[in-house]
Amino acid sequence: MSERRQHSRHQTGLTVEVFDRHTGRSLGRLADLSSEGFMLCGVDVPAVDSVWDCQLVPLPPLDEVGEIHLGADCLWSRGGTDGQLGWAGFHIIDLAEDQAQALEQLLGYLEESRAGH
Repeated sequence: MSERRQHSRHQTGLTVEVFDRHTGRSLGRLADLSSEGFMLCGVDVPAVDSVWDCQLVPLPPLDEVGEIHLGADCLWSRGGTDGQLGWAGFHIIDLAEDQAQALEQLLGYLEESRAGH
């Protein structure tokens, strides 16, 4: 498979839960993140071509980064089998300016935590 990403992705050194803002349903946990998209893993991952109003919640909470709200389109999805977690990849399609700043702060935090390992 050819690499199509234009921005580097950062492995998450902390837990970031992803929720549907409308229902509160957990979509999964971030596996990696970039300014353009993210990959998550979870028990019941969203279907391909579904659009979500997401809430990213760092756990434990970070003083410098609050919850991040964004719209995302599920580009691919692979459900888990036999009790395994599923995986899904998303493209960020809607991000307010203040939320973009929060996302950049989170990316900076992830970069720092990765460099410290």
